[in-house]
Formats: sequence, structure tokens, C-alpha cells
Amino acid sequence: MQKDRDSHKNYFFSRHRWPLTLCLIFLIGAIVIWFYSQPTPIAVDISTVGRGLVEQTVANTRAGTVKACRRAKLSPSVGGQITELPIKEGDEVKQGQLLLSLWNEDLVAQVKLVNNEIRAAQNNANSVCLLSEFSRREADRLEKLYEKNAVSEELFDDAMTVKKMHSSNCQSAKASIDMRKAQLSVAQALLAKTRLVAPFDGVIADISAELSEYVTPSPVGVQTLPAIDLINNQCFYVAAPIDEVDMPAISVGLPARITLDAFGDEVFQGTVRRIASYVLDLEKQARTVDVEVTFIQKEDYQTLLAGYSADVEIILNANKNTLRIPSEAIMFDDNSAHNSKDLHAEKKEKKKVWLYQPETQTIISQEIETGLSNWSYTEVIDGLTEGDKIVLSIDREGLANNSKVLVTEKTPRGTP
Repeated sequence: MQKDRDSHKNYFFSRHRWPLTLCLIFLIGAIVIWFYSQPTPIAVDISTVGRGLVEQTVANTRAGTVKACRRAKLSPSVGGQITELPIKEGDEVKQGQLLLSLWNEDLVAQVKLVNNEIRAAQNNANSVCLLSEFSRREADRLEKLYEKNAVSEELFDDAMTVKKMHSSNCQSAKASIDMRKAQLSVAQALLAKTRLVAPFDGVIADISAELSEYVTPSPVGVQTLPAIDLINNQCFYVAAPIDEVDMPAISVGLPARITLDAFGDEVFQGTVRRIASYVLDLEKQARTVDVEVTFIQKEDYQTLLAGYSADVEIILNANKNTLRIPSEAIMFDDNSAHNSKDLHAEKKEKKKVWLYQPETQTIISQEIETGLSNWSYTEVIDGLTEGDKIVLSIDREGLANNSKVLVTEKTPRGTP
């Protein structure tokens, strides 16, 4: 009996073996085809929607420049041979300190001569005025005698004439002194033209003259190289061009951040101190207005050099502890708006983000309403909630609604 059953089973399997094998192969093939036909997940960076500070800012369109609050490129106002050059590059000098002197022995002698003439004129004036005083007293004495008929009228008239003459001589002698003093001022002014002194405290940035070398003043309309470049290293500011469309929102006193290529990611605090009174129109460049931003901390001056390239970010408005997302995650319907440097300028433009769905590991397009914005973060008014995850790498090829993604959490850099 058992033998018959075994025989029957073998007969069944032998008869249906090939159909079963074919079904199994077909099933495995279908599974393989389905597996390989599934889309490959797209690797993307994501960020979690959170709260923090969002600022509305304006930045310069081209690199700005660090400038000294006072800088003078100095040269003598007359030509001549340099006989004194008591400074070298890098020296710190005080206001009034001698920087350069030309040969001026003739003018020094002229000053001495006029000084001597002044002393001689003073001595002469003293003598003449003493004689005038003696004549006055003599005339007064004779006037009293004349009133008593003790002297003749002729003698009295002679005394009055001598008094007036000597008085006039005294005034003339004093005027001669004033004239000599005026001549001294002229000689001293000519001498001063040969001596270059520091107009303010500062540091010698550059010297283009040499001892015993001849220097000549610049002809009218032709600028020559200055002999000495003096910089006040105790005060600096940044002059940066701002696009004309951003200017109505900027005013003196607004806070700003300053970054310099020479200092990497270090940020300096500043304040808008001046706005140019005209628009700069340069060929093949956008129209801009120069804005000056001064450094707040004086200790920042110790590490600065005039001429550094710098960027400024002027803070127009700020909201603290508001819902925000990285600005790089935003997509615009209009590509020109996305490429615009001024992200907050297109407030009415529809904006979207790729919202990550962790349950299905896919993304969907989500329209959002935004508020304040800058290069780092954008304020979200509607469309997202805290804790949502959005795609940062929006330029990845193949992204679409319900795309499968392979995510990497990323913390964006920017405003804290």
C-alpha cells in the first residue's frame, strides 16, 4: 500500500516537474525585473525646519575697500634738493613732526636778515619816540609860559611844530617795524614751503623720495607721485558700492557686519556712517551708491591695513525666534528671481521647497509664504511647521514629486 502511494507521488512530480520549474523561474524573473525597474534613490542633503534669528539685509554688489579715516599723500609745494629725510617706512609720527626738508639755506639767511632788520627798526623807533616824547614835554611847558605871556608866539609855534614832527617820526618808525615783521612772515612762509611736516598723527606708509634727490611740484593738471604717504592708523572704515535699488531702505546709523578676505570667517561689527549724495554711473556696470561703514570696536583697528578688500552686510530689519529655513532650499517659479542677488526683493513671487516624507522616503513640492530673508535664512510665515525636513540640494537632477531620495542631514552655515 505504501509502495503504491510512493509510486503515485513520483508519477505526479515527474509529470508536473517542468511546469512547476517554469512557474518558479517566471516568478523569480518577475521579482528581479521589478526590483531593477525601481528608480534609484537620489542622494540629497536635508535640513530640519527650526526657529532662530532672521535678518533682512543688503550687501555690496562689488568688493569694498578698507580706508583710513585720514590719509594724506604729501609732497613739498616747491621744488628742490632733499637735505633732510629723518623718517622711514613704518615709522609712527606725531602732528607737526618734520618729515622732509629741502635745501633752504638762502631762505634761512633771509629770515635771519629780516629778524636783524626788525631789531634795528625797534631800536630806531625807541630813539625817535623818545625824542618825540621830549618834544611833547617841551611844547607843553612852552604852552603854559605862552599863556602867561612869558615867551614869544614865534617860540611857541616852533615848539609845537617840532612836537608834531617828532610824533610823526615816531609813528613812522613803528610802521617800519610792522613792515619788517610782515617781511619776516613772508620769509618764514617761503621757508615753510621747503619743510614737510605731519598734518596729523599717523604711520608712514610709503616714501618715494630719497636723500639728496631733487623733487618738483606737480604741474597744473598733471599729478606726480607723492613723496610721502601718511596714514592715520587709529581709524578705519569700509567704502562699498550698494545697488541703487537697495538704497531707499538704507540710512545712517544702521548696524552692519563686515567681513574681510584677509581674516576668513571673522566678522567685524560696524555702523553705516555716510551715504554718498549721488549715484555712480560706470560704463558696463550696475549703477551703485557708495556707502561708508565704520568699525565699532577700536581694538579692530590694530589688525587692519588700508586697502584690504571687504564686504558689508547692512541689517535693515530682524525677527528673533521665528520659523526659518535655509535660503538655499527655496525654489522660485521665475528662474530670474531665483538667480537674483536680492532674495527679499521678490516677496510676491511664489516660492516652494521640496518637503521630505520620512514614511515613504520621498519628496513633494510644498508652496510656502515667506517674510524676512537674507543669504543665510528665510522666515517662513505659512506652509511649514517646526520639525519638517526640507531638501537643501535643490539642483540635483531628477528631483520631482514623489521621487525616492537617500537623505543626509546637514546643518547649514550662516546667521546663528
